[in-house]
Amino acid sequence: MRDRRAFLKQCAGATAGMLAARTGLAGARFEPAQIGAAPGKRREIVIGGRRVKTVDIHAHTFVPEVWDLVKDTPLAAAARGTLTGNITLGNPQRLIDMDAQGIDVQVINVNAWGYSADRPLARDVIALQNEKISQYCAAHRDRFVGMAAIALQHADLAADQLDHAVRKLGMLGAAIGGSVEGQELSDRKFDPFWAKAEELGAMVFMHPQPAQGTTQNPRLQGKGGLSNTIGNPLETTVFLSHLIFEGTLDRFPGLRICAAHAGGYLASYSGRSDALCGRGGGGDCRALKRKPSEYFRSQLYIDTMIFHEEGLRHLVAEVGADHIFYGTDYPFDWPVGIDFVLNATFLSDAEKEAILGGNSIKLLRITSSS
Repeated sequence: MRDRRAFLKQCAGATAGMLAARTGLAGARFEPAQIGAAPGKRREIVIGGRRVKTVDIHAHTFVPEVWDLVKDTPLAAAARGTLTGNITLGNPQRLIDMDAQGIDVQVINVNAWGYSADRPLARDVIALQNEKISQYCAAHRDRFVGMAAIALQHADLAADQLDHAVRKLGMLGAAIGGSVEGQELSDRKFDPFWAKAEELGAMVFMHPQPAQGTTQNPRLQGKGGLSNTIGNPLETTVFLSHLIFEGTLDRFPGLRICAAHAGGYLASYSGRSDALCGRGGGGDCRALKRKPSEYFRSQLYIDTMIFHEEGLRHLVAEVGADHIFYGTDYPFDWPVGIDFVLNATFLSDAEKEAILGGNSIKLLRITSSS
């Protein structure tokens, strides 16, 4: 097996070159995330002459101990797919990369991969994942906080898992997929989970997982990795749209949800949803308490994975700098490093500090020990 660090460096360089070539931006300033960095001095971020704390809300891991639970089950293939390209919990390379990038705190999560599990297996897998993540974060309180894995296919169990993770394990929220085996999370069967998240004041971080009709749409084949480049943001868009139009956000007004990949396409194009609700054909959404776009100014948050400075400027105009979290999708090598925000000419120092860490510290209630 090739050395992990060498492999990740190769992937980072190859993907950066591919992005530049395919977009015609070979001469543009792309900043691939520093994956597989060599040990070195920790980068400290200074804004306006003052040291600021940075938080990456979008960072993945895989708990290797889980493999023994699933290796002889139908979940084995999904687990293996999630492990591919990821960095397992406890790998020291994670801290080395954070130091190189200038990230003080990572909010780590396991991307949803086990929604097909029956109740006993789901219970055991989630318990082990959350216990291990909690232990790791406790051992590195100044660098990591954890988001709980949740078995959403069993909504009552998911609510109990979230309660235990927050109250007993010290986790700050939950990481979920955008749908559950073809079921939309706006379905009332999932209300026990949403109610518990609201009760606890826990942030929910939504990240796409393989799903029929979006990431697994048969049209998204061929060159370009379309199931990822198009499918993942599309899954996020569908997830958010259902929560808005089906009234989930209205039923649970205290919910706080951060949607990965800059909110998919919806945060940038919510005006079309607003327009629908003002037309004759939009009668089924007139009962909403807000215009669809206004949920991005209240209950919905997004990360910075938008890549172009103009895209970030537009998102700040649409949702506000106070509803944007810095996120990298670590350990994957998307060009969204710290300097993407630091060099944004349209942002004030206060807005840069808020996006790079202040918003996460406030909304996730990250303490000074983190």
